[in-house]
Amino acid sequence: MVYVTLILAFVLIIVGAMLLTDGSVAVAERFKVPEFIVGLTIVAVGTSMPELTVSFMSALAGKGDMAIGNVVGSNAFNTLFILGVCAICSPLTFTKSNIRRDIPICILATLALLVVTLFNEDINRLEGCILLLGYIVMVVLMIRAEKRAMKLNPQAQPEATSDTPTKKPMPIWRIPIWIIAGFAGLIWGGDLFVESASAIARSWGVSEAVIAITLVAGGTSMPELASSLVSVLKGNTSLAMGNVLGSNIANILLILGACSTVTPLTMGDVAMTDIYIVVASTFVLMLSALVIGRDKLTRIEGLLFVACYVAYVYTLI
Repeated sequence: MVYVTLILAFVLIIVGAMLLTDGSVAVAERFKVPEFIVGLTIVAVGTSMPELTVSFMSALAGKGDMAIGNVVGSNAFNTLFILGVCAICSPLTFTKSNIRRDIPICILATLALLVVTLFNEDINRLEGCILLLGYIVMVVLMIRAEKRAMKLNPQAQPEATSDTPTKKPMPIWRIPIWIIAGFAGLIWGGDLFVESASAIARSWGVSEAVIAITLVAGGTSMPELASSLVSVLKGNTSLAMGNVLGSNIANILLILGACSTVTPLTMGDVAMTDIYIVVASTFVLMLSALVIGRDKLTRIEGLLFVACYVAYVYTLI
């Protein structure tokens, strides 16, 4: 039953995230918030909501190692497994934005994680505030950059025509229902997920941190895997790359920042080796973009990425 409960909790989290995101987007549309701002804020946070929910509920339950392990495991899963599988299906293209902005910011975020965990066994409230502030500053700077680009190149903005189908706005009465139901699904699902994962850890005879890095992290990263694979199958490989990098940045700066601001997170059984894996995978990705694959993540590199992830999980278990 514990595995059934885990699956039920995961479904509740995914459905809750979808409802909350749709309701929040509807509110933004009602207030005429520009679409690109909605994408950089509400939609971006919505895709990281499973990780945020599980980490937040773990932190409240006093299981800081599960919160940190979930983020560390998700980033390793995203970079090595998701990008690896996508590259095997079709070589992934690195855009100029990926090389000049996204990967460097991802490297800075992972280095920030390394710094705050290297000399202490916890992430305190001050460090959490710094991480969270870093995420807010990054979003503000990206919004300003988007606004500047739109002013310099107004022709790039899509214009509505009579042939363009207009999206029917969500009825006002439905918006609060969607938001409340979304929050309820996230809170209930997150609580069930943490309890089930802890029970599975005890039954397997391994630490909760290992379960968080492997099973929990893989489960909460399923939305990124699904959306990235769909993007690759549709021929939009750059979208898959941006999706993973954005998720990795949000996991460290937003999720760990928010959780440790509420309550300090203790590393517990999460080893520095796990942090080193995340840092190394990000640097290898930059190396691939600049030297190895020359603006592409090839199929061979994808196979190596997946093999590295499998070997990492094998050594943990």
